[in-house]
Amino acid sequence: MADRLRIGVLQCGYVAPTVAEVCGDYPQVFQDLLAPHDIDLVIHDVQQAPVPTDLDACDGWLVTGSANSAYEPLAWIPPVEDALRTMIDREVPLVAVCFGHQLLAQAMGGRVERSPDGWGAGVHHYEIIGDTQPWMVPPADGPVALIASHQDQVVEAPDGAVVWSRTEHCPIAGFTLGPRAMTIQPHPEFSAALSRGLLNLRREMIGPETADAALASLAEPIEADRDQFASWMASFWRG
Repeated sequence: MADRLRIGVLQCGYVAPTVAEVCGDYPQVFQDLLAPHDIDLVIHDVQQAPVPTDLDACDGWLVTGSANSAYEPLAWIPPVEDALRTMIDREVPLVAVCFGHQLLAQAMGGRVERSPDGWGAGVHHYEIIGDTQPWMVPPADGPVALIASHQDQVVEAPDGAVVWSRTEHCPIAGFTLGPRAMTIQPHPEFSAALSRGLLNLRREMIGPETADAALASLAEPIEADRDQFASWMASFWRG
């Protein structure tokens, strides 16, 4: 059996309470996603407590989603950006998801904006571009189906970033930055049930037509692709 990994989680937001009661908040859904991979998560709620400074206390780090925008003037965001820049400088293993993907891009000089095409929601198919990465174990045999839930997205990647995933709606859907940082815009941790709950809550905000199309997309089986991405995350942290 592989040695267990200790992964620090910078929890940047919360699943809506009524949905979290049924499906779990970020710590639980990530733990469920990564359960087969001998990973223990150490949670740091960066909205409520200082950002950890001992980056060597964990084998790697994970940055979660958030309902906030990376460019909002919130007091907790700059310290997280500082920590991310330190991780990049020190080549600390880092996986950043959705808001985390956007915040890392912004912290390193990229740009995040509202999508001109509105919300990305429901199941989207993420094309893998460029060479197969060594952490893609097992490798993809086509686009990866994962759940999106975002109205912001990275519109300009940081200098040195290599874009590895895209969709028509989101041309910068995943990038690597240096040897030890990998990002993804969608939510591999989201189940169809969790997405359905959020879509029903946000129906008017998202727009009824977009929300209905997203709800219909949730009938598509995505468990194999979620499991594959969890394997990629574990492989990436293990180097």
